[in-house]
Amino acid sequence: MTYLKALQKTLKVRFKHPSLLEQALVHSSYANENPTLAPTSNERLEFLGDAVLGFVIAEELYKRFPQFSEGEMTRLRSSLVRRDALARTAKDIKLGDYLYLGKGEEASGGRRKLANLAGAIEAIIAAIFLDRGLATARDFILRAANKQLDEVSSQGVEADYKSRLQEIIQSRQQPIPSYRVIEASGPAHRRRFAVEVRVGKNVLGRGAGRSKKAAETEAARSALEKL
Repeated sequence: MTYLKALQKTLKVRFKHPSLLEQALVHSSYANENPTLAPTSNERLEFLGDAVLGFVIAEELYKRFPQFSEGEMTRLRSSLVRRDALARTAKDIKLGDYLYLGKGEEASGGRRKLANLAGAIEAIIAAIFLDRGLATARDFILRAANKQLDEVSSQGVEADYKSRLQEIIQSRQQPIPSYRVIEASGPAHRRRFAVEVRVGKNVLGRGAGRSKKAAETEAARSALEKL
């Protein structure tokens, strides 16, 4: 149980029932191979954690950014709860080292897979919620998302789309996205630009706006939705 104590220290959450935290680390492959040791996987916890995470982030966006529209908050919530963002949090705390994996999943690099890491974070959120309540779960979620929320506060929603896209692309060891104006139309006082964002020769998204910056932002948003 020493490893669970170490993980609780990293999470900054002390569990009343450490068995809940342990269950959050059980991948379905391990449960399938070891039904007597782990009769259930973390999938049910993952389901609950996804809902708690979505609620907490939505509440925080609503309180912190009264100037944002429903659509802007929806897009920001999507970027904050997406698999890449959750997996990055998991990597920061080396969560992959704690997972219970089946032999096949272990051999295939399961400790580094984004889906496994993101799912485990959601399961841990549910375990915290069940064990310590919503307030503690909220504190954990907001600590994990603090950097991204601060970036939105200082740079605005437009900058967040471009920075989030760049983070995701770089996390996949790909070149930095580039933006190119593919069309400019209309009179000088009502100019409209169309922009595409590329990684190498691949077009990730396209956008349009009354300025190059606005068009780039829309292109980045489009690319994030596809990714």
